[in-house]
Amino acid sequence: MTRVLVTGGAGFIGSNLVDRLLGEGHTVAVVDDLSTGKAANLEAAWAAAGDRLTFAQVDISAPEVADAVAAAAPEVVLHLAAQIDVRRSVADPVHDAMVNVIGTVRLLEASRRAGVRKFVLTTSGGTIYGEPPADALPVAETYDGHPGSPYGASKRGVEEYLHTYRALYGLSWTSLALANVYGPRQDPHGEAGVVSIFGGRMLRGEDITVFGDGTQTRDYVFVDDVVDAFVRSIDAGDDVRCNIGTGEQTSVNELYAAIAGLAGHDGPPSYAPARPGELAHIALDVRRAAAELGWAPRTSLRDGLAATLDWLRSSGS
Repeated sequence: MTRVLVTGGAGFIGSNLVDRLLGEGHTVAVVDDLSTGKAANLEAAWAAAGDRLTFAQVDISAPEVADAVAAAAPEVVLHLAAQIDVRRSVADPVHDAMVNVIGTVRLLEASRRAGVRKFVLTTSGGTIYGEPPADALPVAETYDGHPGSPYGASKRGVEEYLHTYRALYGLSWTSLALANVYGPRQDPHGEAGVVSIFGGRMLRGEDITVFGDGTQTRDYVFVDDVVDAFVRSIDAGDDVRCNIGTGEQTSVNELYAAIAGLAGHDGPPSYAPARPGELAHIALDVRRAAAELGWAPRTSLRDGLAATLDWLRSSGS
């Protein structure tokens, strides 16, 4: 059993990760300011885990986060808390940097003071590589692109701190570059998560807007597969970035048709101009994750979409 601290543990990916960690017998401390996470996401975990789960409502960019890390005394930190909205990062890059850069540095400093042995960063495989050409897709970790948004820049830049803390203090790390994650507990009313947004609107009989012409592509990976990568990274993949995706491109129009078929939704979407900072095409090469973590995606897009729609129906979202 390992003492694990999960930042953003009340969020979409984080709460699914907390469930998995507790199910495997680990002791888990959650740090989340509940700005986007929901305490309700942890209700089942509270009921099942008892005192193996603790919670601190703290902003990672605030000095108080050091006290939360010290109190938890974790062996491993899984860092998922972040400002994840590309459009908000374009509108307010200072806020983006405060959360994603300053917040991460505060956590790294608190981690080395608390004697943490492993720090796992969540980064964005959809933004840190910029806009790779078609012949570079699926893009590998060695691709030398430049981010096209402040969000991508903050995520790319903070990896340099991981190298620095390894060199200065021996703090091992893994950076997981996630593709477009979807699945149960993703907010269908939020700004991120096209699968949940489309699915929720279809089930409610609402109109749907696609930004751009719908030919833009993404790499959609199911949340359970992503959680598996985090769990594996606790004891593997030291000092490397690993892409976590499927390697496959799916257009927004194809995604819309697939969800509509499962939801029984008729009619096309409406279209609006593309939004600034969004990529045209991305998919991630996951061969390094296979070699370093023994990881591979296991959930087909159809099965993952069906599971997400089932959750949306059962939750009344």
